[in-house]
Amino acid sequence: MIRKNALTATAAAAVLAFGLSACGGMEGDTEAETPAAGGAEESPATEENEGSGGMQEAGENFGPGCADVPADGDGSFEGMAQDPVATAASNNPLLSTLVTAVGEADLVDTLNSAEDITVFAPSNDAFEKIPQEDLDALLADQEQLTEVLTYHVVEGRHAPADLEEGTFTSLQGGDVTTAGSGEDYTVDDDSAVVCGNVQTSNATVYIVDTVLMPS
Repeated sequence: MIRKNALTATAAAAVLAFGLSACGGMEGDTEAETPAAGGAEESPATEENEGSGGMQEAGENFGPGCADVPADGDGSFEGMAQDPVATAASNNPLLSTLVTAVGEADLVDTLNSAEDITVFAPSNDAFEKIPQEDLDALLADQEQLTEVLTYHVVEGRHAPADLEEGTFTSLQGGDVTTAGSGEDYTVDDDSAVVCGNVQTSNATVYIVDTVLMPS
């Protein structure tokens, strides 16, 4: 059901690390040195918070799935904004299967050390759409798993407006397409964003309801 590729996990991780190291250099453009009085609450969620060592402020999140995010603690929006993306995901109960997959693919350190990325993160419900036998086979195949997971990551921190009619090259190499407006967005046509604009210290995350598969 899921095609096997010749890409090795080691090569994929190297490509991922190379692509991510080329991304960044955005801090110099922020205006954190001279904030407007009373304007902190209105700062865009995608801007870096230089005053807190690169941490992000939790932004305007949207989507029905956001109601299931913990209200406080490390897995809350505020808590996730303080951690790099793999660590932040590990604290969010909606993403426990994804966290297991990232660990099996040995991508935790690679994702945590990345700068300025956007992650389309499949929820636990998204993985449950895959027949258990196929999911078990995917999790046991590091080569294929690495390819699938890196397809969910694109360079740059993308705001919701960027997703209205977007095409992004994933770190796996294939194109990821997005469409929608307001609080209604899809990824690759049939995967819906259930909780969007989630900030971590190094990534913008859109939690989606279907696992994306590279063609």
